[in-house]
Amino acid sequence: MSSQTILDKEETLSSLPPEWPVDLTSTIASRVSTDDQTIVAIDDDPTGTQTVYDLPVLTEWSEETIEAEFHRGTPAFYIMTNSRSLTPDEAASINETIAHRLIQVAKKYKRRLSVISRSDSTLRGHYPLEIDVLAKALSQQDGESNIDGQLIIPFFLEGGRLTIHDVHYVAEGKKLIPAAETPFAKDAAFGFTNSNLLDYVEEKTQGRFKRDQVQSITIEDIRKGGPDIVRKKLATLSKLQPCVVNAVTLRDMQVLALGLLDAEAKDQKRILVRSAASFVQARIGLPKKPLLNADTINSLNSSNGG
Repeated sequence: MSSQTILDKEETLSSLPPEWPVDLTSTIASRVSTDDQTIVAIDDDPTGTQTVYDLPVLTEWSEETIEAEFHRGTPAFYIMTNSRSLTPDEAASINETIAHRLIQVAKKYKRRLSVISRSDSTLRGHYPLEIDVLAKALSQQDGESNIDGQLIIPFFLEGGRLTIHDVHYVAEGKKLIPAAETPFAKDAAFGFTNSNLLDYVEEKTQGRFKRDQVQSITIEDIRKGGPDIVRKKLATLSKLQPCVVNAVTLRDMQVLALGLLDAEAKDQKRILVRSAASFVQARIGLPKKPLLNADTINSLNSSNGG
């Protein structure tokens, strides 16, 4: 078990380099809308869509339902499995079925796939099981895995879940609490003992990936090097190598998303993503909307009731 220090939130955030200076939302959105790639977020819990809007959310995954989204030319959509509430065997079966159907439909429509395994910002869920099942199912028919890497991105802005120097924190008031020292880590089904994500990966994979085999994209990489450095780091991944991502703002996620787009399109990298809710918004270039206020809600109400 690794012990981490509780940090002062304001002091810690102020010590970081300034954000990447360019808002990349429109650049990413343009790429996504014209690319030959379909982005699918397989969501293990109904809360996963809380940071997005105007995206289809499928609650069943027949081949016909999935094909309907490809036929419409939908660049990104969710499949809601609620697998976090299921047994490991049930979660594995669902992810395998979905992956095989996605492959068949994507081949028919000549689309590349980008798959996000959307899960919990406090590190609970069927990891690495769901990533392993997806990687196997999405690999070539000869059984040789051709998934180069897996990104671990538990950052969730709205919930105050931040990753700094590879340690994942939960913000509580003015403090940043290491995730392993919160009640979430004591979860009966998905408990864990490490807040450092390099150690967390080793713990959860039972040593299949040692901490020194886990790549890291630092906040310095993102904020000083930008999408180019992110792309270069992703280009080194092979054999499903894990890579943890540090982030404290949505702009950090945008830089990551553009670097990932380039690594996939220009370097032919195949990378699975295990992320919390915030990454999906950045990955598709979705502008952030303000929270609804009372006036907005009232304006949406029909005068005729119903």
